[in-house]
Amino acid sequence: MDSDSSDYYDDDGIDVEVSDADSQSPNGSSCKVITKECLLAAQREDLQKVMDLLSLTEHHARTLLIHYRWDVDNVSEVLVNKGKDRLYEEACVTVRNNGRSSSLQSSSLTTCEVCMEEVPLNKMTTMDCGHCFCNNCWTEHFLVKINEGQSRRISCMAHKCNVVCDEGKIRINVSEKDPDLAEKFDRYILESYIEDNKRVKWCPSVPHCGYAIRVEYDEFCEVECACGVQFCFSCSSEAHSPCSCKMLELWNQKTKDGIDWIKINTKNCPKCHKTVEKHGGCNLVLCICGQPFCWLCGGATGVQHNWTSIHGHTCEEEHMAKAARAKSDSLRYMHHLDRFKAHIDSLKAETALKKKLQSKILSMEARDKQIVDYSWVTNGAERLVISRRILSYSYPFAYFMFGDVFVSEQMTKDKRIIKQNLFKQQQQQVESHIEKLSLFLAEPFDEYPEDKFKESKMKIITLTGVMDRLCKNLYDCIDNEILLDLGTTVNIAPYRSKGADKAEEID
Repeated sequence: MDSDSSDYYDDDGIDVEVSDADSQSPNGSSCKVITKECLLAAQREDLQKVMDLLSLTEHHARTLLIHYRWDVDNVSEVLVNKGKDRLYEEACVTVRNNGRSSSLQSSSLTTCEVCMEEVPLNKMTTMDCGHCFCNNCWTEHFLVKINEGQSRRISCMAHKCNVVCDEGKIRINVSEKDPDLAEKFDRYILESYIEDNKRVKWCPSVPHCGYAIRVEYDEFCEVECACGVQFCFSCSSEAHSPCSCKMLELWNQKTKDGIDWIKINTKNCPKCHKTVEKHGGCNLVLCICGQPFCWLCGGATGVQHNWTSIHGHTCEEEHMAKAARAKSDSLRYMHHLDRFKAHIDSLKAETALKKKLQSKILSMEARDKQIVDYSWVTNGAERLVISRRILSYSYPFAYFMFGDVFVSEQMTKDKRIIKQNLFKQQQQQVESHIEKLSLFLAEPFDEYPEDKFKESKMKIITLTGVMDRLCKNLYDCIDNEILLDLGTTVNIAPYRSKGADKAEEID
């Protein structure tokens, strides 16, 4: 390698060997795309497992799976630990062979206990629980429940009976009265595989692509839909690791409406509670309501004062300490917010750069007389975007992890400072090298003479490997140093060298 370029990749003694190993299934992608066409097949796959396990009908198997959120392993676990009776009881399933009795064609009359009318037996329907009412009453009950959005678990209408009604009998009665609503019922039943399944979620793309994603293993992961949208599977927000979902929620709430800027630059009048902003001057502030107060502690005062003190007023130590802490935290927050926004802006620019580089590759391929591998450009651009997103969300993570709220009671101040310094070291390594990679990829290397082109290529290839290693080191620091010994579980999507797990179609 040219010695002139060595400072771009080995100045920190970083091992640049790139590993292709990712934390995912040994059988390939750990998540699958569920299209509208394969939704029924995906649902029936799980239904068949439970039907075979317990010798149940499809209706009973679906009722069990909806209750247990389509987790076949959970059904098996409850069966082993609690037994079949408890399994059925918790899911409000009663397994009987009751249906329309063999005398359905009889003209004998019986009284429906709902409408109190005498109805022929062949106009009555009995559910698994044994409750029998006329078809008209059942139909009205089903229509109301479907329109209320309760299609997936319609309970018996008998008093205090929670047994789930047979979907086949629901379908028969509703289709006679309202065929369109019957189709809606079938669609709700089918979509329950997504709506009630903790391992399946709709892609959050806008406009919606129509796809859902099913994860096979850890639900705390980041996935990429077939439409190209990357998102956190746990909370359906954009990919945000190493920031946890809870941290992201708190961060978004905190940044809403510029609340912290107001805390730093304004105070509330102790009399009318209006917000007051001060531009220079001494610490005596006069509100528009006429109330003078101390800017340092917020306490009401008189009007006599000089540049350094207010007559008859001394700030209470508690108020002063509280105000100082609030200002310190707000300034700390503003620092992390500024860094976060700066990197998010860079991420947007580099996402656009990635598209430009694709065009540049096409131009170079058209210019070359022989086949040349330009995957190093694509790999570099992909690594840049992945690393920039990680670096962006490392700031909300650091703000909450090393602040006074999130897990402060589980770390002494000294221990927190040590962990924070370890994290900063890794964060700064990523930050310094990512700017180099961004700079080299933005250069017009396609216009360079051959020697300079090869030098630029080697720099990009090397920095691509360096960034992969540095990002992995950052996550290793989080797992093995920052989160070690914490009593609180902080669920963070694991690092994957190739980015969000790309979903594959179900075989």
